[in-house]
Order: sequence, then structure tokens, then C-alpha cells
Amino acid sequence: MKKTQIITSLFFILISSITFAQNSEEQARKVVETGIKAMGGKDFLKSINTLYTDSKTVMDGRDVNWVIKEMLPNKGSFEIVYQKRIVYKSWYDGNIGYELINGTKQKADPEQFKDKKYKKNIFNGLDYLDRNLYTLEYLGEEKVGELNCHKIKTKLANGKVENSYYDKAKGFLIKSEIISNPEKDSFTVTLYEDYQKFGQLTHFTVMKFLDNGNTQIAKIIDLKYNTDISEKDFE
Repeated sequence: MKKTQIITSLFFILISSITFAQNSEEQARKVVETGIKAMGGKDFLKSINTLYTDSKTVMDGRDVNWVIKEMLPNKGSFEIVYQKRIVYKSWYDGNIGYELINGTKQKADPEQFKDKKYKKNIFNGLDYLDRNLYTLEYLGEEKVGELNCHKIKTKLANGKVENSYYDKAKGFLIKSEIISNPEKDSFTVTLYEDYQKFGQLTHFTVMKFLDNGNTQIAKIIDLKYNTDISEKDFE
């Protein structure tokens, strides 16, 4: 009799655990879906094939620009521009990552691009909803500055774990923090602020990168989508 009771109790505990995990995942997915809707909606974001941003920041006391180009599904480039001259460039052609240093093209450390082969969309939120790529977990509510936020955990198929914070009132992604398995030279914590409209797209314009007590601030001064980017940008 006791054995039967123990087995029954374990069964209900197992069922409760599975139900809790399912509810946690579903709640996390709803948070992500709200964030996608706030930016313009799933169908619209999926219609964006290329994204270009030009941001102003300061490096080593000098005003520089960061130019980022992205193309579906996972091509991307990053340029540091100083006085209208590209002083550094790294890019991923869909299979291999490269760097341009002192005018010489060379293969980059694969650790810089280890997440890229899992990327299927320009906007991470769309990838979060793909169960083949990510598992999601709702972690509750937490403040980021003065904002009340939903906190979710995302785990990529390669083991990367990241916490994301979404504004409860407006739905926007406010903060992301990498917990484990980051790409080489990536920032641990990023804050996203000052969302503005660019055509149909609502996008953050200020990024604050936090790492070991240091803060790097970048302000987007130009954003374009579905224009001015081609395959040649990633050759």
C-alpha cells in the first residue's frame, strides 16, 4: 500500500513539474511575442531582409562610428569608422568569419561568430520563438532602473544562456545579460533605450554596453532596412 502511495505521489509531482515548465515557457513566449508586436509585428519583421545601422560612440577618446550591416539569414558585418575611414572591419559571410586589419583580409577567430550558424532571422525575438533553436523560461518580474520588467531566460542550442528583460508597460526589450558561453569579445550586459519609429519599424536608438564596471554608449544616427545592402558587403 505504501509503495503504491509513493508511486502515486511521485507521479503527481512529475506531472506538476512538467505543467509548471510548460506554463513557464508559454509565459516567456508571450513576453517575446509582445516585444515583437511593439516593434512592428511578426509579419513585418520577417519581411525585413537587410538592416543597416550607423552609430556614434567614443573609443580611446576619439569620436568614431560603428556601422553594422545584416542580411538574412545570418550574414553580418561590423565596421569601426574614424574620420570617414574604415579602421577595422569584421564580417561573417554565412559560413566563415573574417577580419580586415591594416588592409589585410584574414580569417577571424571562430569564437567570435559561434552563434551565427544558429541565426535564422535578423531580429533575435523571432529566433527565440523557434523551439529548434531556443528553450525559454519565465523568471518573474524585476526592475531595470525605474521600469517594471518581465524577465525571461533563453538557452540557445549551442548552450549559450542569456537573460532578457522586457518593459511590462510597452513591451520593448530593455536589457540583456549573457550568463554563459558568450561569443569572444562580446559585452556581458547591454541596455536598450529611446525607442523611435523608422518607417514601420520601432527600434531602440541608444545602447549602453556594461562590462567589468565600464560603460560604452552608442547612439544610432541612421537606420535603414531593405535597402543599400548586397551580397558584396559580406565577401
